[in-house]
Amino acid sequence: QVQLVESGGGLVQAGGSLRLSCLAPGRIFSSAAMGWFRQAPGKEREFVAGISWSGSSRYYADSVKGRFTISRDNAKNTVYLQLNSLKLEDTAVYYCAAGPAGYNTVYYDTERYNYWGQGTQVAVSI
Repeated sequence: QVQLVESGGGLVQAGGSLRLSCLAPGRIFSSAAMGWFRQAPGKEREFVAGISWSGSSRYYADSVKGRFTISRDNAKNTVYLQLNSLKLEDTAVYYCAAGPAGYNTVYYDTERYNYWGQGTQVAVSI
């Protein structure tokens, strides 16, 4: 079973920062577009950010644009999500996902992603 492993979540005060990491198996990561999603209690899973394999294309949800940054290190099979200026409404379980091959393509539909991590909790307090 393919496993993506997220880390870096935690409890942080509003206005603070966190950096999430996601390690994927090389055979999956090597050509895949990657994405981060989140799911808050009682809400559907939503797209947060995506990045193409080349790293040249990135796309963000409007709610996080200017505050979050997605990046990847293909040599380490790892994708990152830097969360800055955190707000209470950013509280959620954050998931990374591997999508189809996409050298310069970013996907934001949940259905396009084939492999998912178990999630890491981000909690923002006052």
